[in-house]
Amino acid sequence: MLTELSITLFVLSALLILMACLKADVIRRWRESVNPSAPEIPDAAFVVARITLIGVAVACAVSGVQGLGVEDDLKWSDDELKSAVNQATYELDGYLYRVDESGEPVAVTDDYETLIESEVVENGGGDAPQGGVAAEPAAGNSGTDAYFNVSGNGTDAEFCTHIKRVRSKQDDYTPPGLDEGTWTQLAYRLTVTTREGAC
Repeated sequence: MLTELSITLFVLSALLILMACLKADVIRRWRESVNPSAPEIPDAAFVVARITLIGVAVACAVSGVQGLGVEDDLKWSDDELKSAVNQATYELDGYLYRVDESGEPVAVTDDYETLIESEVVENGGGDAPQGGVAAEPAAGNSGTDAYFNVSGNGTDAEFCTHIKRVRSKQDDYTPPGLDEGTWTQLAYRLTVTTREGAC
């Protein structure tokens, strides 16, 4: 969408510059053929018109370049996504994951898809987009063993991230003042690996 808009602005800019380059005599002759009784246009009017046309043309060109920059900022490149996914895998490997007694994650943001997506975006770095990452669960996933196809907007690159949840009793948490077992958050550690390609 922004690319098409930028191209339109570049074409408009070129047309405006062509209009600014037309000689005053050519415009006067054309005007006289259309309306012979029209008053003469002074040379100063042509100078002002040329300055205005060139100014608008420059503004269109600058807007077009900015549009292309914004488009680039919204898309992941293969290298950006690969680097971000690898770093996210490193960050999530060993991640402390707590669930309540029903087995639901204690933190709302701790579902696997959100963890992967936010970690990839956070590790994008440079001029990588601040969104546009999808972690699609593969069929047959469970809470303890799950696979996700990780992709990014603007690139065909895809990565398979595998999450295995391992019980970590030493990290269980019971709030102060309660007896252990009354209400305890069960702790797990995530083992995370990633390979290139779809799962």
